Amino acid sequence: MSSLPPWLAQFLPILILLGAIGLVLARLPKVELGHSEAFKRRRFFNWFPLGMTYAFLYMGRYNLNVATSAMGDRTSNADFGTIFAWGTAVYGVAFLLNGPLTDKLGGRKTILMAAAGSAVANVAMGGVVYAVLTHNWAPPGGLVATLSFLYAVNMYFQSFGAVSIVKVNAAWFHVRERGLLGGVFGILISLGIYFAYDWSRLIVKAAPTYWAFFVPAAILAVFLVVDYFVIRDTPSHAGHPDFDTADASSGETGPALGVAGVLKRMLTNRAIIIILCIEFCSGFMRNAIMQWYPKFAKATGIAETFVAANWGMLLCVAGITGGMFAGVISDRVFDSRRGPVSAVLYAGMSVGAVISVFVLESVALGWTVIFMSLCVIGVHGMLSGTASMDFGGKKNAGLAVGIIDGAVYAGTALQSILLGSILPMGDVAKTAANWSNWPYAMLPLSFLGLLLATQVWNARPQPKSTPVPATLPVPPAAPANRTGTGG
Repeated sequence: MSSLPPWLAQFLPILILLGAIGLVLARLPKVELGHSEAFKRRRFFNWFPLGMTYAFLYMGRYNLNVATSAMGDRTSNADFGTIFAWGTAVYGVAFLLNGPLTDKLGGRKTILMAAAGSAVANVAMGGVVYAVLTHNWAPPGGLVATLSFLYAVNMYFQSFGAVSIVKVNAAWFHVRERGLLGGVFGILISLGIYFAYDWSRLIVKAAPTYWAFFVPAAILAVFLVVDYFVIRDTPSHAGHPDFDTADASSGETGPALGVAGVLKRMLTNRAIIIILCIEFCSGFMRNAIMQWYPKFAKATGIAETFVAANWGMLLCVAGITGGMFAGVISDRVFDSRRGPVSAVLYAGMSVGAVISVFVLESVALGWTVIFMSLCVIGVHGMLSGTASMDFGGKKNAGLAVGIIDGAVYAGTALQSILLGSILPMGDVAKTAANWSNWPYAMLPLSFLGLLLATQVWNARPQPKSTPVPATLPVPPAAPANRTGTGG
């Protein structure tokens, strides 16, 4: 391992884990829906570049954390909290516009818009940081205001990412396949977090800080080209028959509902309201962990310990494990219900939050928050990545995921403002005991999420009519095969 390049040494455990998960999934009992081998191959080449684009959008989103830390005294924890809060607020509100836009334009066009817009915004942020660090430039209005504006622009385009991936995949995956698809959604999030933290950290160690913005911009530009030629919105656009996915759009023969119609349907559905509240808690919890543990580690002098030094890799491993655990038990144990999975994972999160209070000054804290990350990424994959398809239906998936993910980022914005204002700064932050407000702030949200998740234990989407058999017209001799996420 020591002779390997640093990036490969860190990425190797993730590759091994992905291989092990692939082996386990290959040996699971098959879910037979009649998809042809040609369809499954084409579906893979549709969702894989789409998903990797989403992962690198994450790199172009959370690179802010590493970059602001690398800038030293030029940006404080409170500055980071302000910049991140503006971005997440715009991200959440943008869903009200971008969800309907995605339903109208299709996920293919909007993922191209996401990649292009985020790439340009990252180039702009990198340019500002370059001018500040190399020429001591003072931006009009100040550095924090300038980065807040550019990060908000970045996050507006970023908000197309999750909406696009769910919109496209809703037409390619049946409800019975979407639990494992939610697991893959968690994997993509986890890979994005790994790229954002560990690759960005390697970048700022090897090159000036502004390259933490330029590198993801270049990668997104490459995927912009790949996606243009490869991704298609529906099977029929790729030369395969469309099929009934048995979600909330099943049985609808008219056009997609308008914004008011989808909002009315979702906001008068008790299960959806509860899911929105759960995802508000998830947004708070996920970023309270992911964004602030690296800040805690640097301030308290433990940045070179194993968990802190390998934060992105460990988050990735945890997220992959949590996402696939959630996906498998959803489809195989809980009959494609998402509520029980969320309750199980929130129970784990609640236990972790309690433990965090008592191990704040111990090395056990790092492993505790990694476990909590496993749980919260699993929940996010199940609800934002899967339940949004189920309850919105493939016709209205854009607005559905927009509303649900908007709740996530409302929670994210709250934690950014709250923790940015109550956590210690300067010399006070060097003592771990002074960070006690951090776990205490997570406690109520973890228990609330658990309580809410138990209220949607039996929630399922209700098709408008009895769905037709979920099969594709294939020749009689075509071999049936498992249609999990790998197809």
